[in-house]
Amino acid sequence: MSVAGHAPPPFFRRGLAPVARLIFFIALSLALLITDLRFRTLEWVRLAVATAAWPLQRVAYLPIDAGGDVSNYFSRLSSLIGENERLRQQQLNTANLLLRQKHLEDENRRLRVLMEMKERHPVEGRIAEILYAARDPFARRVIIDKGAQQGIEAGQAVVDEIGVIGQVVRVFPLTSEVSLLTDKEQAIPIQVQRNGLRAVLEGAGAGVMELRFLATNAEVEIGDVLITSGLDGVYLPGLPVAKVIEIDRSNSGSFSRIRCAPLAGVERRGLVLVMGSRTGLPERPEEPETDAKTKRSVTSIKAERRRR
Repeated sequence: MSVAGHAPPPFFRRGLAPVARLIFFIALSLALLITDLRFRTLEWVRLAVATAAWPLQRVAYLPIDAGGDVSNYFSRLSSLIGENERLRQQQLNTANLLLRQKHLEDENRRLRVLMEMKERHPVEGRIAEILYAARDPFARRVIIDKGAQQGIEAGQAVVDEIGVIGQVVRVFPLTSEVSLLTDKEQAIPIQVQRNGLRAVLEGAGAGVMELRFLATNAEVEIGDVLITSGLDGVYLPGLPVAKVIEIDRSNSGSFSRIRCAPLAGVERRGLVLVMGSRTGLPERPEEPETDAKTKRSVTSIKAERRRR
């Protein structure tokens, strides 16, 4: 309906047709593209828009960056744990190799010293290894891995790369029992290397030995090295035995108390050399038959004169 004097309002406002509007915007876009491509007229617009949108882009990327950082953290943590485990295993393997190499080097050094000692002294010898200590709690004895089948005999001296450690006291088919110098039943004739003073060194237990029956004025000082004198016929002369560590001359008797520490590895395990009988000694020359007959004739003449 219409009111008198007034036209009815239009229901829709009519403008350009949609097709015409689409053609207009396409033409405008092409013109802007060609203008910007040729003259770069919209460069400042892009810079302004990029500057204004940068904070918004960073805020929008924060969750993605946080997720990536967390993922990288856990992946790196897992990688570091695995790498540390491999490095620890490698370190253990390297340490094992180093320890084995050091053990082999020490063993080779001891073997070389033992072989030099064997060549230096004119004796037969067998290289043996200390297996374990004897079960007797009141004796200082060890078991070696050589026995009667290897030519070991009771009474043979046992040394290491430094000096004397003891003497074979019991022989089994495959093993032998060695009494150490620190055993209370062991005694060895020695002499002071500095002045040649002779004495007898006896075991006192607890890893020490004592020089007994020496006068209080005996020429023995702390630090003196004691070597074998060879008077017993068991130990070769000149083998290092012990070192003087304590001298007590305040006893009421006429003898001083001298405590010594063994030089060799008496209380340690390792390789040892069982020294046999001496070899290379000059044999006694046989008497010529004429000299023997002459001696017999002289002896018979002397006996005949005594009877007369």
